[in-house]
Amino acid sequence: MGSGRSAALEEKRMAARLEGSGLTRFQIRVLLEVMRIPRGETRTYSEVARMAGSPRAYRAVGTAVRRNPFAPRIPCHRVVRSDGSIGRYSGRGGAKAKMLMLKSEGAVG
Repeated sequence: MGSGRSAALEEKRMAARLEGSGLTRFQIRVLLEVMRIPRGETRTYSEVARMAGSPRAYRAVGTAVRRNPFAPRIPCHRVVRSDGSIGRYSGRGGAKAKMLMLKSEGAVG
């Protein structure tokens, strides 16, 4: 996302945009955490749930990323299953597109 200062500004702007999108507070928290996943890395649904302050809400994380109105700007493709499989992708192109994005970022081989 860039330098710390620009990343914080981008996050603040995105939070304001998410507020008007019909998402719950938890879903907004999840998507803001997903924004922090660096390019070339992934996190599991469970890890994102912990990051968002609700460690047992990993299924709700799946719902939040599925409702992401700003993909791929909010990189929900970087959220994967605990077993290492990539899982689904609700964006254009489905799981195949998710795999291509992760490969292009160097997150998977």
